[in-house]
Amino acid sequence: MSQYFESTLSRVGGLALLCLALACAPACGGNKAAPKNSGDVARGKALTGATDDGAGGPSHCSASDDKHEVSEYDTSGDETLDVRKVFLRVGDGSLARLVLVCRESDLNSDGVKDIVRYYTDEGRPIREEADRNFDGQMDEVTYFQEGQIMRQEFDSQADGKVDTKIFFEGGKPLRAERDLTGRSTASKWQPDRWEYFEGGRMVRMGTDLDGDGKVDRWDRDMILRQPRDADSGAADGAADGAADASG
Repeated sequence: MSQYFESTLSRVGGLALLCLALACAPACGGNKAAPKNSGDVARGKALTGATDDGAGGPSHCSASDDKHEVSEYDTSGDETLDVRKVFLRVGDGSLARLVLVCRESDLNSDGVKDIVRYYTDEGRPIREEADRNFDGQMDEVTYFQEGQIMRQEFDSQADGKVDTKIFFEGGKPLRAERDLTGRSTASKWQPDRWEYFEGGRMVRMGTDLDGDGKVDRWDRDMILRQPRDADSGAADGAADGAADASG
């Protein structure tokens, strides 16, 4: 099971690399002249079943009116504009300012934006879509609340459907839910595996083997199991309740 734990933590850590690349990109190059039709940005399809928790979306990146301004950059030095930032002009006169509402990045220089991050009209990050395998389809969506990661949704099968959700608290993974059998639809999330983390490490994993929405088998990190034996019954009962609610 330790091999499975390592795979899970690798998935959780993937966001850090993507966010780092996106954050560093604007600092690596200067402004370039925008090519013809530069406003028509190639973008991947969104995930089926991904939920929108607030403002932010394609309209934030379109810059279709005079309230928006666009800056584009070549951060790799290959004469290709690989970062695009859209700003919203807020206020008038001496109080006027530009607020970042969308940022797109092409990580592999194929002309298609691989990461798109949306911001509220106040400049707070609210959602990020990412194409992790560069197939032209967004397979990871990250939601933010008050500037911190709240939830991630993944399409690990490249079929356009969400099959994994990871919930965060204080910027750290708290719980993951997975649909291993593909029962979920766009309107109903039906996981059959629940994973619980402490200090960034998965400590328990419950699996629904018969599809009734309840945990049938528990697996634990044996290194941490002994100190938790005293309250394991209460913890498992609470987890079963969460599983029932999810089903």
